[in-house]
Amino acid sequence: MSDRPISVLEQRRIEAGVIKPLVREFERELGREKTRAVVERVIKQLAREKGREMAAQAESPTLTAFAGMKEPWLRGGALELDVLEQTDERYSFNVTRCRYAEMYKELGLEDLGFLLSCNRDATLIEGFSPDLDLRRTQTIMQGAPYCDFRYTRRQQD
Repeated sequence: MSDRPISVLEQRRIEAGVIKPLVREFERELGREKTRAVVERVIKQLAREKGREMAAQAESPTLTAFAGMKEPWLRGGALELDVLEQTDERYSFNVTRCRYAEMYKELGLEDLGFLLSCNRDATLIEGFSPDLDLRRTQTIMQGAPYCDFRYTRRQQD
C-alpha cells in the first residue's frame, strides 16, 4: 500500500462508483429535478467545507496561496492548464484538457459530470475566502472547447 495520497481524479472515480447507482435510483423514485437539487446542495456543502479546510492550511487565504494548493486536482495530468495570470489580485487560466470530463463520459455519467465536479468550484473558493470570486462562462464538461477560470479578489471599500 502506498503512502501517496490519491489524486482528486482518483477520488472522483471512486465516488462515482457509489454515486451513479444511488443517483439513478433516486431519480427513478423522486424524479430527476428533486434528486439533482439534493445532489447539488450536498456537493456544494462538501466543496465549501473543503475550501475552509484549505484556508486553514494556508498562511493566508490569498489567490497565490490557493493557486499553490491545486496540485491534487492536477496530479497525474488530470487537467491541462494554460495559466494567463497569477497574482494576489487575479488568477486566470484555461483548462484545455479535462480528464474529469473524460472519466465521467467513460463511466456513462456525462450528464452528471458538471453537477459532481464543476459545480464545486465556486463554492470551494467561497469556503476558502469570502474575499475571492470565481467567474467561469464555459466548461469542457458542458461541451465547450476549454474551461475559463477567472478568480479575482473583491475590491475593498
